[in-house]
This record gives sequence, C-alpha cells and structure tokens, in this order.
Amino acid sequence: MESFDLDVVVTRGNSVESFHRVHAAAVDACDTLLGGSGDPQLLTFWRSCAKPFQAIPLLESGGFDAHEWGDAELALVCASHGGEPEHVAIVDSMLRSLGLEEGDLACGPQEPLSPRGAKIARDSGVRIKRTHNNCSGKHTGMLALAQRNGWPIKGYERAEHPVQQAMLNQVALWTGVRPSEIDVAVDGCGAAVFRLPLDRMARAYARLALASQRGEEIPSRVVNAIVRNPFLVGGTDRFDSVLMEETDGRVLAKVGAEGVHSAVILDSAIGIAVKVEDGSPRAQYPALIRILQELDALPEDLPPRLAEILHKPVRNSRGDIVGETTIRSGAARSSESAQVAAI
Repeated sequence: MESFDLDVVVTRGNSVESFHRVHAAAVDACDTLLGGSGDPQLLTFWRSCAKPFQAIPLLESGGFDAHEWGDAELALVCASHGGEPEHVAIVDSMLRSLGLEEGDLACGPQEPLSPRGAKIARDSGVRIKRTHNNCSGKHTGMLALAQRNGWPIKGYERAEHPVQQAMLNQVALWTGVRPSEIDVAVDGCGAAVFRLPLDRMARAYARLALASQRGEEIPSRVVNAIVRNPFLVGGTDRFDSVLMEETDGRVLAKVGAEGVHSAVILDSAIGIAVKVEDGSPRAQYPALIRILQELDALPEDLPPRLAEILHKPVRNSRGDIVGETTIRSGAARSSESAQVAAI
C-alpha cells in the first residue's frame, strides 16, 4: 500500500501556526486498498458524501421518473448546494410537483453556503427558508420516496422510518458493511447519518464508477447527473464544482461536513475518502487535491483555481498575504515549526 503525506499546515511567515492531521483511503475497482494516509480504516460519519447512494432508492422505486424529473433534479438530490436562486428554484419546483411545501422538509433554514447565494439573499431581503438548506434536495428526494411507497411523510427523517432504513440498506450494499455493523446518528440536516471505515467509503465510490462504466442504468444516471451539473451539485466557486469543472468531469467529488470528502477518478474507478481529524474544512480541500495528484488524476502544475486552493493564502485584515494553508510537505518550515508539524 502506498503511503500519502496529506497532513495540512497553516503557516504565518516561515513558521507553522496550525496543523491538521489527515486520514485517507484510495481503493481501486477490485476493492484493493491502493494507498492511504494516517488510518485508512478510521471510523467516521460519512455525512453528505453518502448522498449519491441515498438517491438510488428513489430511482429504483420509479418515484423519480413518475414526476418526469431529469438530470437537474437528480443533481440536486445528490447536492450540497450553495443556496443560490437556481438551486432553490429547482427544489421549490420539485416540492410543488409532489404537492408539498417548504414546511414538509425536515431540514432547518440555513444561510446559503455560497457567498453569491448569501449576498443575493441579503441584498434582496428574502426570507431564509428550508429550501436554502444545502441538503434540501436530498430531503425532497426522501419525501418523494416516502410518497411513492405510501409511507408516512411525517417523520421521514428518523432512523426508524422506512425511508432511512432504505438509505441504510443502500449504504450497506455499496460499502460492503452489514447494516447491523453501521452506527447510525443524526446528521446536521436532521436525517440519519452513517458511521463507516474510510476504506469502505472509498470502496463504494470505486464501485459506483465501475457500475457506471459497465453501463448499469441507475449508477450511470447518478454519475452523469453529478458531473454534467457541477454548479447544481455545489455552486459558484464551491470546491466540488471547481474540481469537476477543471477536470472536465473526470473526477466526481462530494463534500461532507466535519472534514469528510469522497471522490472517484471515473476512468480508472479509483475511489477516495478523506477525513481531517479535527474536522476543519480548510484542510480537506488541499488534502484531496494532493491525493488526486499522487494518483495522477491532477497534474503537478495545477490550473490556477486549484493551485490557489492547494496553497490558500492567509490574509490579514488589510488583505496582505501573511502565510498559507497547504500540504505539510510543501510548506516552508523552520526547524522549530517542523517539530510542531510532527505532532
């Protein structure tokens, strides 16, 4: 197994000020662990990285196609969207087609994650709604699944509800972990969330790419909806959108909260899972970029938008660059700061 150095440091001047330990796993189409960082079997919650798999029960039920939804709607079901007007409009339209409304969503109102979305909401004086929540597309898909199967709408987000049991079984299927071995808790959006080893998360993404390569209908639809609609999956200047745009859809990426990220190199069916030990989102993006470079999915000489993420400038209140957030191995360090980074 190849070992990757993905730990992230934040420098100030020539010294390391902060350090983020990163765990990761890369798994190929044969379920082989190709490489890792830290503990590739680390148990952690999959958070929003599970959304592409949580969309599958709805597609299998026929409930998605019954409403004549397309790639845009499927992208929103898989999205952690930025709460921009385009995102909210699609979720609103989906709810109307179900005969439901914002109040039926179990997720709470959330300030848009995209700076553009937040500015538009602020400047227009619009009320922040549940449809602005980055998980509102996933929740709308869950409502559609409940409605399709004649299950109660109320409480669809609870772990014991048939909707969440369907999600659990789907996650178990793709990761190869028995449902009884998966710890279930409550996600930030109120729905069930699943605790799994990192290498099993990476395995699921590798299997998704392989199934798409084989032409299996539902995995292909999920993959295509995501890579063809990077803006809908993330938003303006959001990391997943930028990465998928800059790789022309060769890499599918899905962000999660608390420093969790999943991705897959589609042509080679190599799945990746990353977890920043302290949960810091500022570390997960450079870590994912570096492991993609190590796996030859990104060049050493990165496109400008990705290069700035790998070496994110730290600015003071005047806008002066006073340091950077980057991979430890790429940072300039004094002997004293090197000891800090080795913690």
